[in-house]
Amino acid sequence: MTVTNSQSGTNVHEIAEHIYRINTPVALPGNTPFSFNQYLVVDDEPLLFHTGLRGLFPMVSEAVASVMPLARLRHVAFSHVEADECGSMNQWLAAAPQAAPLCGTIAAMVSMNDLADRPPRALADGEVISLGRHRVRWFDAPHLPHGWECGYLMEEHTSTLFCGDLFTQPGTGHLSLTETDVLGPSEAFRHQMDYYAHSTNSGAILEKLAQASPHTLACMHGSAWRGDGAALLRALAGELAR
Repeated sequence: MTVTNSQSGTNVHEIAEHIYRINTPVALPGNTPFSFNQYLVVDDEPLLFHTGLRGLFPMVSEAVASVMPLARLRHVAFSHVEADECGSMNQWLAAAPQAAPLCGTIAAMVSMNDLADRPPRALADGEVISLGRHRVRWFDAPHLPHGWECGYLMEEHTSTLFCGDLFTQPGTGHLSLTETDVLGPSEAFRHQMDYYAHSTNSGAILEKLAQASPHTLACMHGSAWRGDGAALLRALAGELAR
């Protein structure tokens, strides 16, 4: 792990081949430890998943710059429209003149065509784009855990699922990558915060993701996780069905 900003604690760690987790610890109201993660895929067409909040842009961009020049970025992707997912989108587009937003068709239609300073590239469910050695596939996941436009990217070369708010863990996320239990902590946090949409389709969507057989789960909050991702996604479906 490399700390790129000693004041904020922002740090960078390679969690899979040429895939970097950028982590910034923060404090929620009540001084509760929490974290925000972004993921950078370095390739011929580099991709950033999650932009971070506008206020985090100086720290996150500094971290990206420690890995590669910002101007090389080509895709700025996110799961759903929320400040921590895409709040600094236009700051990234200004820093990377050849980059464009990358999102699902619903997000493009209802938000990004207006919010973003450059037109988004909208992906249909199951659509794949090549970044070079890496390939990413988009999965529509409406209302899982929240947002009509919600979806996820799966990087197929490393079997890394950028799973957004699934498996959100409290704490600073000081472990970049873990193979220990994340379902227990994330379920405890879900019951406390109740940020899921209670959709009747959650089980079917989680099964769709499980069938992609991810090996690494790139969580937006807390540690990334490595192991049998299909089993973990099905375990989450079981918890949601209770």
